[in-house]
Amino acid sequence: MFGSKSNKPSPIDSLIGAGSTITGDVHFTGGLRVDGCVIGNIKAVGEKPGTLVLSEMAKVEGEIDVGHVVVNGTVAGPVRAKEYLELLPKARVTGDVSYKTIEIHVGAIVMGRMVHEGETRQAEKVLEFKPAVSS
Repeated sequence: MFGSKSNKPSPIDSLIGAGSTITGDVHFTGGLRVDGCVIGNIKAVGEKPGTLVLSEMAKVEGEIDVGHVVVNGTVAGPVRAKEYLELLPKARVTGDVSYKTIEIHVGAIVMGRMVHEGETRQAEKVLEFKPAVSS
């Protein structure tokens, strides 16, 4: 589903439970599931892309910068999914969204710009068109 083995999502090994509120930035490795509220930025660190799952009860007020992101809750802030973004039916994102690969389910809402982060092509050049010379 995610292509090569290096792009496989990380297993979920951390949880911010329902009823919990974290105020401050969250940096994690591996996988993180949020059922509660985070007021701050969420970022995956380390060599592997990291996986973030926001349940329908989750609320995040801040930036998200993670390799694989699955949203079914509410996000107020920009979301950057370096590899894969899945917006489930109850996803509500207020902010810009950037992604490499995206899957959007019916009912998901994004109030912001959606920007594809494709692979940059170094060999790509801009060609200038010159008008034909009439004789």
